[in-house]
Amino acid sequence: MRMPDTMTVEEGIRAAGVGRFQYRLFAVFGLVWAADAMQVLAIGFTAPSIAASFGISVPEALQTGTLFFVGMLIGAFVFGRLADRFGRRPVLIVSVLIDAIFGIASAFAPDPTTLLALRFLTGVGVGGTLPVDYTMMAEFLPSDRRGRWLVMLESFWAVGTIALAIIALFAGSHGGEAWRTIFLCTGLPALLGLVLRFSVPETPLYLAKSGRAAEARQVLQRVARANGSAATIEALRAEAATKPPLAALFSPVLRRRTTFVLLAWALISVSYYGVFVYLPVRLAGEGFGFLRGPEFLVLIALVQLPGYALAAYGVERWGRRPTLIGFLLLSAAGCMLFSLGSATALVVGSTLLLSFALLGTWGAIYAFTPEIYPTPLRATGMGTAGAVARLGGLLAPSIVAPLMAADFTAALGALSALLVLAALAIRLVDVESRQQSLD
Repeated sequence: MRMPDTMTVEEGIRAAGVGRFQYRLFAVFGLVWAADAMQVLAIGFTAPSIAASFGISVPEALQTGTLFFVGMLIGAFVFGRLADRFGRRPVLIVSVLIDAIFGIASAFAPDPTTLLALRFLTGVGVGGTLPVDYTMMAEFLPSDRRGRWLVMLESFWAVGTIALAIIALFAGSHGGEAWRTIFLCTGLPALLGLVLRFSVPETPLYLAKSGRAAEARQVLQRVARANGSAATIEALRAEAATKPPLAALFSPVLRRRTTFVLLAWALISVSYYGVFVYLPVRLAGEGFGFLRGPEFLVLIALVQLPGYALAAYGVERWGRRPTLIGFLLLSAAGCMLFSLGSATALVVGSTLLLSFALLGTWGAIYAFTPEIYPTPLRATGMGTAGAVARLGGLLAPSIVAPLMAADFTAALGALSALLVLAALAIRLVDVESRQQSLD
């Protein structure tokens, strides 16, 4: 099979095909994505045993979660930026290394101060892996497959959720220091992911945009061989190396999309943590304590899977923005269902609907965001979005918790309004990236 004398990277990716290489990449990234979900969700399960182990209060123990989120904010922004400057592969390896080392070390912390420091550093590593994972996965996929693959990568969050629930059940029945078992089990997958990622090459898009077209061609030929394709990747069109500054995210071309996408990330994040952290606390005080148990967490995660599946279908069939807007409006409606009464069936049904809709929302926005930026700014854009999401998580206590305590119905209305505003923000983004080649 003979290709044209020169080709673009997108043409090279299409020629190399989608097969074993991408499936392996998907599994490697998915493993650490699941591990990162475990790290994030472990905060609620570990705080009581940390408090008992060190003789401190539960609010003091929850500071491990606060510092973890601060670390994620810093890691997402810094590593996203570094991935555009120095390459996806080296930055990804460093971030997963930090995640694995300090995540496992957390299980052996001798005192609260050391534990706080280790959880902060673990957060830096976890925050760094998320934007670079998505950037790399996007850059190895052709435009007609990219959306659904990126959404389904997000579905590993549900896999991590189920794994954590099982670990929490096991750890809780084996001694008083359950947090050590949980942190050890959540850190080990990152260590395995680190080993596997050494075999992942740099992305051809990054290489080509860095003036290294010959290396990009070699990577594409490697992908073709792995996929069993007989295609010969011809010389790629030469491109000048560009390293735009951070301020380029707000250049005239990108200003509108950056502003509204980041606004949507912030609003979705505040709503998500309001729904899955503070809403269950309020409902637990009204006799629905099972909502916070690991058994119900498994059910919540299982409901997320069809949400991801619908989002994966929607982003390719209807487009990124329409799918994302639809899930956001469904999430807003789900919030308001809680105001209709306190019957068990209604509370459980509303919770499951929100799990379906909000995680479909996350899947769609994770697929959409890396596609709206050019290659020299893609990881920076994803890292900035990730940092904004973590900021939303940090702000959620001061925004949602007081409302939940003062007026339950008003709190539900506020969360619904935030989700509607996020839908409006996405509507105002000036690009639809379905079937579009990455620049």
